[in-house]
Parts: sequence; C-alpha cells; structure tokens
Amino acid sequence: MSTRTLPLVFINLGGEMLYILDQRLQAQNTSVDNSEKGVWSENDRKRVMSDIVGTMFSKAFMDELLKPQQLYSHRTMKTVLTRLAHTSIMRLNPASMEKLYELMVMAFKYQVYLCPRPKDLLLITYNHMDAIREFVRDTPAVANQVDETHRKLIEVYSPLSEGEFQLLRQTLLVFFQDMHVRVSLFLKNQIQKPNGRFTLTMSGPVPHGGEVPGLIRLLDVKGREVSRHEFPSGGSYSSAVREGSFDLHGDRVLRLGVNMYTMNYPEETHTSRNICAQPDDVPNLLAKEELNLLARIMGSMKTEHVHSAEGSFRLNLFASDQEEEEAQGGAWTCVNVSFLCVCGVQDEQAAAELARIAGQFAEEEVRHEEQSSSKGDELLAMMDDL
Repeated sequence: MSTRTLPLVFINLGGEMLYILDQRLQAQNTSVDNSEKGVWSENDRKRVMSDIVGTMFSKAFMDELLKPQQLYSHRTMKTVLTRLAHTSIMRLNPASMEKLYELMVMAFKYQVYLCPRPKDLLLITYNHMDAIREFVRDTPAVANQVDETHRKLIEVYSPLSEGEFQLLRQTLLVFFQDMHVRVSLFLKNQIQKPNGRFTLTMSGPVPHGGEVPGLIRLLDVKGREVSRHEFPSGGSYSSAVREGSFDLHGDRVLRLGVNMYTMNYPEETHTSRNICAQPDDVPNLLAKEELNLLARIMGSMKTEHVHSAEGSFRLNLFASDQEEEEAQGGAWTCVNVSFLCVCGVQDEQAAAELARIAGQFAEEEVRHEEQSSSKGDELLAMMDDL
C-alpha cells in the first residue's frame, strides 16, 4: 500500500465537505449581516469557511499529515473530519456527520473511478484546492495557508513515478471498495445503479499520451510497420485532450473535483448500515497509530477555534427529530434525506464538552512517552465517547 495516500484523501474529502456545507448554508442564507438573531447570515457562512479552511491547512497539521504513513480507517478519518467541522461555529450531531461523510466519500470515489490516469489524481486534488482558495479569497492569511500547502504537495508528489501513482490509486480503491451509498445526483444522471455501484461509460477521450483503441500494428525485427488490422473497440473513443496544469495556478482541463453541488439540486442519499470494509469487532493493527495521529491533530487544533461564548449553529441532515432518533438507534436500514436543515441555537455546553475532549487528547500526547503500550487502549475508549 502507498504511504502517500493520506494527504490526498484528507484534502479531497475536506474539499467535498466544504462544497456541501457552502451549498446548503447559501440555501439557508436569509440575512446579509448578523442583525437578526438566530438567522444564518452571509457573514456566518464566510466565517465557517474561513475557520474550517484555516484549521485544515495549518502548518503543524499539514506537516504531520504529509509524513509517509499508512492510510487510516473510515472511522478515524470521520472523527478527524468531525473535529475539523467543529472548529467553526457550526455543530453536527453524530447522525448528521454520518450522512455528510457518506456524501463526501461517494463523491471522491466517483472521481477516482473516472480519473483517466493515476497521475491525474493530483489534478482532482488541485481542483479542490482551487475551489477552497476561492472560498477564502477575502481572508488573505488563510488563502496563503492554502497556497503554502499547495506548494508542499507539488514538492512531495511531483517526483513520484507512474508506478507509485498507480499504487496510490490502488490504495484508494481498496479504501472505497465497500462504500455503496446512493446519491440522487448520480442516480438522476444514470451514473450510479440502484445498488449504489457506479456505471462507467465506454466513450470519451483517451488518457493523455494514449491512442484511440481499435488498431493493431505488426512490426518486423527492424521496427518497420508491415501490416495493420482494425478491430471493434466496444466503445466510442476520441483522441486525448491536452494535459492539465500541475502548477500552483493554471487550467486543470480535467473537471473532476470541481464543485458539483448547486442550489437547484439538493442532495438525497439512501444509506445502508453495512458500509465499512472492516467491522468494528475486528482488531485494527493501526488503531494505536491512528489515535496517536488524532491526538497530535487535536493538539494542533487549539480551543481558540471553539466559540464557547457565542451562539453556534447546529447542522442537521434529517427532516425531523423522529427520523434522527431512528437513525441513531439503528432501527432503520435505509433513510431518505432530501435536504439539510440549519437551525440557529445556543450551544455553549457542546462547545465546552468539545474543548474538554480536545484537552484530554493533548494531555494523552504529552504523557505518551512515559506510559506503557496499554495507552492505545485508553485512547480507543476515549474515541468511543466522541
């Protein structure tokens, strides 16, 4: 497995999360300023984007993330992204975060499936980063953080060979293989089947550097063509388009990774409970390392991002409290979510609890070197409380 997969997974899933939140917060926006209490304003939306992006691309966080390491489990990835979302004034309950995570994963999975070449995974990532940069264009300090991370990605991934990119792609496919959540946008466009699996079209341009299939050339010992035979390729292919830019700025050409959500098409998902490749009762050999990384990340996400003294906003992806309770209690097997509901509420208790959890993780990291290996089990128990 590739040891360079984790940064791409985090950045692309984080980008998809920002797409979804921005789309829904704009749909719920009914006020330009903060003059009306309890109403989500445009300033609030910008603040959420700035807070999340600022934490997501902080130097300490990215330095830790870019170290060669194995890709972690869905459970750990979801916990990190939940903590990331909660660095803003927004709050998500566990059931809503589950829905959000599934949307993010399915969008990125589809992009990986359609990626023409393994190397083009970078173009998908850069499309996400270009959009994130646009979200925070009014906050120069945060935009500079995005640019610095982009430069680091270019430095780390540009030297990789085609074989290393292929290994990276295979690692991603293993990560996604048991995720089959149905998304209405995919179903409407007939790119996803009712069972949640994607349909890949046999048409379109071939990857850059490739040739249109359908021709066999026979060469002699001197390399001269002596004959050629045509055969049906089974699809309608065209010549490759020009290669996208792998620089800090430029035309990526590839459209995978751009924001596919619009105000006119709210997302709808049908979710199966059996989506994880690794059941919770199977020991995870990377659990300790995952939790130690999470502890270091918790330490880098200081409590100045936790707005305990202000009114925060809950983000609920369920249409009613009854539906949410059924989802949390495991009494359902399939749920239809047609919109996001944003409610303005006071959330001082939740913010204080979040700060307490972050403090516990930071303390565990400081004492990690002085205690026995059983500390991993204690961290695992703490994780269950999140």
